[in-house]
Amino acid sequence: MNITVSRRNALLLTAVATFLPLVGVIQPADAQEVPLAIKGYDPVAYFTDGKPVPGTAEFEFEWDDRRWRFASAEHRDLFAADPVTYAPQYGGYCASGMVNGATASANPENWRIVDGKLYMYSSQGAMAWWGQDAAKSIEKADAQWELLKADLTE
Repeated sequence: MNITVSRRNALLLTAVATFLPLVGVIQPADAQEVPLAIKGYDPVAYFTDGKPVPGTAEFEFEWDDRRWRFASAEHRDLFAADPVTYAPQYGGYCASGMVNGATASANPENWRIVDGKLYMYSSQGAMAWWGQDAAKSIEKADAQWELLKADLTE
């Protein structure tokens, strides 16, 4: 039995055979990875260690449509039991920017805990300005966050 294949069909078959193994690797556009929260820093460490500590992929937990990383299983479990206590305010956006209703990216190295809540800032300057009257800043930022968070989750 002789099978004759034109040069054009041979090239087409070669192309299909080459790319067929990749079909299982290609993901649909809507199958995006869950975003990483606070640049991978461990939110519990701010409370327990008193400093920013990078988390690891080994200890992850998904909450609030984000992946949270932790330095240990213990920290992950503490967060899982009560994420609202440990998660930064304003969805992790800069607390200083939130005073004006801005969703500025925060740097996890710039932070403070006020009344048992974690706040993050875009810079040392933003943190210093916000801290001049923390109570007033929190009041304004809380009001802005209530207006913005519904829009951000849509």
